Amino acid sequence: MLEIVNFTLGPVMTNAYLVADPASGEAVVIDPADDGEVIVAEAQRREWHIGSIWLTHAHFDHLAGAGGVADRVNPPPPVALHPDDYPLWRMQGGAPLFGMQIDPGPEPTVDLYHGQNLRLGENCIEVRLTPGHTRGHVVFICLAEKVAFCGDVIFQGSIGRTDLPGGDYQTLMDSIQKQILSLPDDTRLFSGHGPVTTVGRERRWNPFLVG
Repeated sequence: MLEIVNFTLGPVMTNAYLVADPASGEAVVIDPADDGEVIVAEAQRREWHIGSIWLTHAHFDHLAGAGGVADRVNPPPPVALHPDDYPLWRMQGGAPLFGMQIDPGPEPTVDLYHGQNLRLGENCIEVRLTPGHTRGHVVFICLAEKVAFCGDVIFQGSIGRTDLPGGDYQTLMDSIQKQILSLPDDTRLFSGHGPVTTVGRERRWNPFLVG
């Protein structure tokens, strides 16, 4: 099983997730948005060990806390990112476009790719490439637990923006149709912003997907 702790952090209220296999105590951080020390403190309180950082994509509001996590974990956890988003990571996740400067944290050393299977304790996590919001956006899916960490692909009642560099509306809609709506309706979607939703709810009520 998986245990999931949600943090809403940073200037644009981004969801960061501390995800663990409680039986082994192994944990990962998905999209450390900010305040890495807060995430690490919670892991320590639960006696979980953070073994890696997984990024759905390289926008600044999803990685600004990576350095704070890495500085407080020994050994520092490797960062995983799809290579198509490396150029965005090197641009501080686009922060300068919004008049900000950030420390993007440790350089990614684990290449994510479509169809890859990651392990978290006894749990298998599938990586699916879902471009459209950024070129290298991915989602992390645990089919056995019926959960998907979907970054900025889809939200409750909305979808990711496509007006930033690397964005494309039709590509995003194709990603949603093929990689998100193909999941069972009771799959929980842990998005990058806003509340948890389900595939079924979005299939029936999301105004971008209905009609």
